[in-house]
Amino acid sequence: MKRAALRIGCASLLAATGALSTATVHAFDVSDSTVSIGAGAGTTGMGLDAAWRFHDNFGVMASYHGGLEWDGDHDTDEATYSGDVDLQAGALKLAYHPFGGRFYIAAGAMLPDMEANVVGEAKDGQGFEYNGTTYKASDVGTLNGSLTIADGVQPYIGLGWRSSHERGLGFFSEFGVMSTDVEVSLNSSNNLEARDASFREDLRSEEQRLEDEADELSVYPVAMLGISYTF
Repeated sequence: MKRAALRIGCASLLAATGALSTATVHAFDVSDSTVSIGAGAGTTGMGLDAAWRFHDNFGVMASYHGGLEWDGDHDTDEATYSGDVDLQAGALKLAYHPFGGRFYIAAGAMLPDMEANVVGEAKDGQGFEYNGTTYKASDVGTLNGSLTIADGVQPYIGLGWRSSHERGLGFFSEFGVMSTDVEVSLNSSNNLEARDASFREDLRSEEQRLEDEADELSVYPVAMLGISYTF
């Protein structure tokens, strides 16, 4: 539901800014357009940024950030999961500057590659209990798998501050949210699911339960700060 609302919000903003652009573009001198290049860092890593301010009120922006990694743990009633998270994302956005200055509203698409390799171990070291059935840790081994936070094209909406209307050195910042699409894939290190149909079914249920927990936060916060030069 939240993801659908985000998509509708992005579509509405793009439609509104497109209509405003049609109504006002005749008043803009193309020779006044500016191009900015810069570098920044934020919740999707570090990277490069480019912006084209083709109108007092409109511009387009592209960026790529990556290299952000961290270790995390997650406890459930059955297991303790540890994972190495790797984040990177590209973005292409339309910016609307309602006052013709630094402040802008952005909407567009992000192309994230956010995933983690996870390992789950029995909390008591003895076994995993699913749906009333206990599977020995010696039979299961560990639960290994992948957690995809977001992949492919995801809608994005945000607010920012950028001096792309003024030539020279400047700073920029942006804060927004990107829709996520969590997927979980698990397998046992001893391949018990190939020999035990009940465990295989319970393992698929565990995947779905972890996805449902992650879906409670259906957006990823995007924040970045950077420095740029406008030509």
